[in-house]
Amino acid sequence: MTPTSDAEPTPQVLCDVHQLTGLVPTPAGVLWKLAEGGRQLDANLVHLPPRQGVETHAETELDVLLLVVAGTGTLGGAEGPEPLTAGALIWLPRGCVRSITAHAEGLSYLTVHLRRPGIRIRPSVDRAPSHAR
Repeated sequence: MTPTSDAEPTPQVLCDVHQLTGLVPTPAGVLWKLAEGGRQLDANLVHLPPRQGVETHAETELDVLLLVVAGTGTLGGAEGPEPLTAGALIWLPRGCVRSITAHAEGLSYLTVHLRRPGIRIRPSVDRAPSHAR
């Protein structure tokens, strides 16, 4: 879907991640998300409180880039645990199994991936009742 405006697209400053992650206490969950219309990407700024995490899972459809913006933690995966520190940029290819755990100060990270297509409602296939066959 493309923007309906006739205006030419322009760059935008969306947020200050340091301001969002510097809140005391920093709220858990999604601190910011990309919501502009007509976009091809999704992005989320997520904060995990101390010693909290994201359970082991695999994203089967999308590659994800993850950028640590504050705190420290551990990325779990098939190759063993990897330390996460501010500035680390991680590629999570689709299908890879991973988990994330925040250390004592918590962990804030940005994820970016292609936008998931919206759910489409498809008409059901007309079938004759089984007794009519």
